[in-house]
Amino acid sequence: MMECTTRSEVYAVKHREETVRAASRSGGIFTALSDLVLESGGIVYGCVLTEDFRAVHTRADHAYLRNQMRGSKYIQSELGDTYKKVKLDLDAGRNVIFSGTSCQVAGLRSFLGREYESLICVDIVCHGVPSKKVWLKYLGWQEKRAGKKVVAVDFRDKGAFGWRAHIETLTMVDGSRENSEVFKNLFYGHTVLRPCCYECPYKDVIHPGDITIADYWGIEKAAPEFDDDKGVSLVLVNTDRGSDMFAECKEKLVWKQTRIEDSMQPPLKAPFTRPANRDAFWKDLQTEDFEMVAKRYGGYGRINAVKKKASGLKKRVNRIIKG
Repeated sequence: MMECTTRSEVYAVKHREETVRAASRSGGIFTALSDLVLESGGIVYGCVLTEDFRAVHTRADHAYLRNQMRGSKYIQSELGDTYKKVKLDLDAGRNVIFSGTSCQVAGLRSFLGREYESLICVDIVCHGVPSKKVWLKYLGWQEKRAGKKVVAVDFRDKGAFGWRAHIETLTMVDGSRENSEVFKNLFYGHTVLRPCCYECPYKDVIHPGDITIADYWGIEKAAPEFDDDKGVSLVLVNTDRGSDMFAECKEKLVWKQTRIEDSMQPPLKAPFTRPANRDAFWKDLQTEDFEMVAKRYGGYGRINAVKKKASGLKKRVNRIIKG
């Protein structure tokens, strides 16, 4: 069994295929890594968003289901019996790549109890895990407000507004779309995070994954030539196994080695502080109409400003596309 030696390398990464990068939340590194595993007859484990808008970890042995794992889901995924399935695949001699939050990767390694040469763990730089209860209340409120059922969700609509923007798009049953920043504002207000997230031991540059991936916030300083608002991945290579895997997929990537000092976003430094108004938020969530919660904590009421911002971002994207 290969020893999994700790190392530290930092890269800015973009997938060479623009269609892959456009379908990905950042630069497409997850697709490149998981393609290698699928091409070897291996298995990919990652998070998908179900038709009823639950985040669920699932198993994929082909690209179609793997592609549904792309993109951000700002809620906690349900693992179910995923760890057991991973072990069965590993014991059967299959190559496996598992993608999840750092705590999920650490949990898998603890469950397995030993290293497998055929396992690659990819953890994401996690801001924190919002409550699913808040997410479902938010969706219900949006449906009530619009008088229509939500049939699709994009937590960060990069296609319409660019990579840097964080505007959620809800597609309604009649094909109309609602753009909003309410859930994003709740998320970045930190009141909706799980209590353990305020004490997360993985808010650091040290991670349990063989490879750690994230949006490359700060790319304008680290590698300005990569900065086109179409998405760039930050890649931390943590182990020899991860280094070998990354080297294998480099031909599919445009990449540049960078410095960790130019890549330090808040979740790489420390956990977010428990907000002083967290108890008040949860009391209001239980006792008040969600619209009041949206106004008090989610910035709702600035809808005209959001629409104006969205319109401006659309125009900017169109100018970029037209060259």
